[in-house]
Amino acid sequence: MTSVVVRTLLLTALTVAVVLGVTFAVALRAGKQAVIDVTWGLGFVAIAITAFVSTLGHGDPVRRWLALLLTAAWGLRLAGHIFARSRGKGEDPRYEALLARAPGNPNTYALQRIYLPQGIIMWFVSLPVQVAMFVEGGIGWVLWLGVAVWAVGLFFETVGDLQLTRFRDEPSNKGKVLDTGLWHYTRHPNYFGDACVWTGLFLVAASAWPGVLTVLSPAVMVWNLYAGTGKKLLEKDIGERRPQYADYVRRTSGFFPWPPKKRAVG
Repeated sequence: MTSVVVRTLLLTALTVAVVLGVTFAVALRAGKQAVIDVTWGLGFVAIAITAFVSTLGHGDPVRRWLALLLTAAWGLRLAGHIFARSRGKGEDPRYEALLARAPGNPNTYALQRIYLPQGIIMWFVSLPVQVAMFVEGGIGWVLWLGVAVWAVGLFFETVGDLQLTRFRDEPSNKGKVLDTGLWHYTRHPNYFGDACVWTGLFLVAASAWPGVLTVLSPAVMVWNLYAGTGKKLLEKDIGERRPQYADYVRRTSGFFPWPPKKRAVG
């Protein structure tokens, strides 16, 4: 079993390197590093497939298939959404600002500051999925709780993205703040959903030993969404572009869904 685990971890690391290498080549051809945002979801799908194939003959079939299918459903939906959202547009402002500070070759800087960190995080966060492929036993309530938490997360991500897309597609909403639907209860339903998805996948793995040891993987994802490159970075200057956002921040939960406070009077 040890050889299977080591082989799987090495193969998934190689998979991440190949996926990001291809992404970098496509980004150079497209002239924008934002291509990697589409690859983010696809990379996890590639890792899940690699781990599934590498561990054939090991683990519980129910958990193995759940880990593969839940990861694929999440990753393919996210990749498709981001591709549709970014198609025909230029570089993402986040990457523009980052590459503008490059002390030398911007492509080398992109590899160091964008691709390498995302590759490491992708591999580390995916550890519950990898471990779920070979652990045995524990097909009980913890596993199904994980599926339920994953489903809540996918709902928040899917519905939240759909509501935001429809809002942005309406010309009369330019400069306004979306505060209806799921966005009425949290400023970031998609980030909250992402956190639930990876917490759910962790529970699928943690329903049997040693899956519980991968607890730091969802913790890193949740921290990144809440205080890293997710919520915190997105809200850095949004108030300058949307004057109503300050009041929205005051009355709406920043992450976990919660009934909003009353609007400011006057």
